[in-house]
Amino acid sequence: MSTRGGRKKDRKTALLHAGREYCEHGFVNPPVQRGSTVLAPALADYESGRMPYTYGVHGTPTSRALEAAIARLEGGHGCRLAPSGLAAITAVLLAFTKGGDHILLSDSLYGPTSRAALRVLGRFGVETEFFDPRATADDLDALMRENTSLLFLESPGSHTMEVQDVPALAAVAKKHGVVTVIDNTWSAGWFFDAFAAGCDISIQAATKYHVGHSDVLIGAVTYTREMEDAFLDTYRDLGLCASSDDAWLTLRGMRTLEVRLTRHQENALKVAAWLKARPEVEEVHYPALPGAPGHELWKRDFTGASGLFSFALKPVSEKALADFVDNLELFGIGASWGGYESLILRSHIRENRRVTKWPHEGPTLRLHIGLEDAGDLIADLDAGFERLAAAGA
Repeated sequence: MSTRGGRKKDRKTALLHAGREYCEHGFVNPPVQRGSTVLAPALADYESGRMPYTYGVHGTPTSRALEAAIARLEGGHGCRLAPSGLAAITAVLLAFTKGGDHILLSDSLYGPTSRAALRVLGRFGVETEFFDPRATADDLDALMRENTSLLFLESPGSHTMEVQDVPALAAVAKKHGVVTVIDNTWSAGWFFDAFAAGCDISIQAATKYHVGHSDVLIGAVTYTREMEDAFLDTYRDLGLCASSDDAWLTLRGMRTLEVRLTRHQENALKVAAWLKARPEVEEVHYPALPGAPGHELWKRDFTGASGLFSFALKPVSEKALADFVDNLELFGIGASWGGYESLILRSHIRENRRVTKWPHEGPTLRLHIGLEDAGDLIADLDAGFERLAAAGA
């Protein structure tokens, strides 16, 4: 972004202006430009490979505007869009592995990421090994092999909220020539600088906070210059793209990312602190909360927190849990997160851990704290705890 006057612009300012080089005719926001066929002025132009746009699947001015904005937000060299966060993840898994490789995945990853590695890569002879999310650099170093090609992190994990020592783990990967990938959706790329921490690839399920309104599915892969060629080759071969309409809605949502995240964090801290004091709650997993697991690492590496966290209840009956959850007024029961609305789900962590044991016997509930009044959210949860008690827990 311009530094006219000798002053580098603040990130909040850059977020509002990134990608606007694709505006035309004085419009503040880049318009939606959709299409499949792009006509060339002459055969020589078409065959030269120098046309900025050649076919809809390879990008439009609208998608390029969003990619430029996300790359600027995350501090990467470039970015490409995918039709969902999982599509972005699978493209990266395919781009940086081959038959006979060994890859390392955190045991706290988003479930579909682990399944894609096991099911899709497994069919091509790639061995997936899971490791403790709280592994130290020495722990990870001991797992490296000559054929290890990729390290996949997610910090914090989107259900367990385990914070990883990303700089230390990425340094080990770099020493062994291994590509480090991180699912950076929880921070939205705003609260955590994946590239400064040593990552090579940062993935966003931009469906979440970038869009912010629960009405678009879209993913993004941001990469360093060194990773560009290898990733783009596979990306193009897979025919991945996102519609211009979805890119436009995502770009519009991004303009308010900082102010929305500020409110999400403010509300989440209030709700998390209130939950911590409840006798029915065994532990609150919100890294921004003092005393919570991973708080010190979070404080060192992050500049803020989003609205997603989980908490473990003491053991309760299924009926009591259903009475608590099913009758909440403001917390919808639904997948995804990052929108303006609050959500709740049960996290089946103990059943899905592969190499580490989840310590809580009672159910773990995941909350996304939306933009509602925090007092109203607390009152809704308080009524839920009254139902829990009435059900006899």
